[in-house]
Amino acid sequence: QVQLVESGGGLVQAGGSLRLSCAASGRTFSRNPMAWFRQAPGKERVFVAAINWSGGATYYADSVKARFRISRDNAKNTLYLQMNSLKPEDTAVYYCAAGRLAGRQSLGDYDYWGQGTQVTVSS
Repeated sequence: QVQLVESGGGLVQAGGSLRLSCAASGRTFSRNPMAWFRQAPGKERVFVAAINWSGGATYYADSVKARFRISRDNAKNTLYLQMNSLKPEDTAVYYCAAGRLAGRQSLGDYDYWGQGTQVTVSS
């Protein structure tokens, strides 16, 4: 069992940066591939970035590649998403998720979800 709690969201101007955190509880965090998804108002939840259990492999949606960076600290049971050069279209609720296979981009590949944190980017 893994419980996830996101934090770090907020309001930022276009071009700015935010770092999201996802604190995990449960003994298996270090074994779980992790990911970030986001859901904009009126739209489906979509994949943003993923990372394997060790942090040695990362995966990104084309829309955020070169702007966002996913990382993890297994000693702290925490997942991160560094978001730079933010755009208004990045506005969404961001969710972290724990899964079974690294790099998956489908919601169904993830078993545990956080409650989400709101990111709003103003133009």
